[in-house]
Amino acid sequence: MKLKNEVKLLKISVIVCIGLTASILMSGATKSQINEFKSLNVQRLNIVEADGTVKMVITNTDYFPNGDEKINGRILNRDRKKRSGMLFFNEDGIEAGGFIYDGRKTERGHSAGMSLTFDQYNGDQVLQLLTTDKQRGDKRIVRSGLAFNDRAMLEKQGKTDEIMLELKQIKDKAKKRERLQYYKDQGLIGGASRILLGKTGSRNNGLFLFAQDGTPRASFYIDKNDQVKLEVLNSTGDVVNTWPAVNN
Repeated sequence: MKLKNEVKLLKISVIVCIGLTASILMSGATKSQINEFKSLNVQRLNIVEADGTVKMVITNTDYFPNGDEKINGRILNRDRKKRSGMLFFNEDGIEAGGFIYDGRKTERGHSAGMSLTFDQYNGDQVLQLLTTDKQRGDKRIVRSGLAFNDRAMLEKQGKTDEIMLELKQIKDKAKKRERLQYYKDQGLIGGASRILLGKTGSRNNGLFLFAQDGTPRASFYIDKNDQVKLEVLNSTGDVVNTWPAVNN
């Protein structure tokens, strides 16, 4: 009889535990899962979708992904310098842009920069907001601008990685240039700045236009002496027309 009572009591305890567990689980499922923090210190934070796809990485310098590290099963950029910032990924898990920055004192001054980029689908950046600030002794150069770039129409990030690995193995400079040009002609790699709106290292503030090969072709700017200028250049970089006209 004693054993029968103990078994009965055990059954009742199990049923009660199951009921309490189910109640807790149901309560958690019906309430919003929101946690609030006044302060959160992390070295790297991966924002993911429900299926595990990484959509954004927020990271310090040490944990910035480069080398052979993969995100969403893909190597991003083996040789990219580590910097703190953010990386963005699209619905296919492909890198789509990012925001990076750095700044430090050097032996002769300082070096700093910030960059926000937007990539062509499965390619490299076609839009960039950039500023750099470098000082060496008494000389300080600050550049800032919004740049629009052309990219190779058949460019793909994975293929670019393969090409860069191949070119790295070629020691002969002439052969490397020849192979590089071959891939450019195939439309697999390459790009050029086409429009720059901003401030140059020469302290010219204005609009600068470039040809398909990246050579400057026109500029409308105000220089460091507050003189407004409009210049048109030929394919070799010579100024062929100006406003106001230059008196010879």
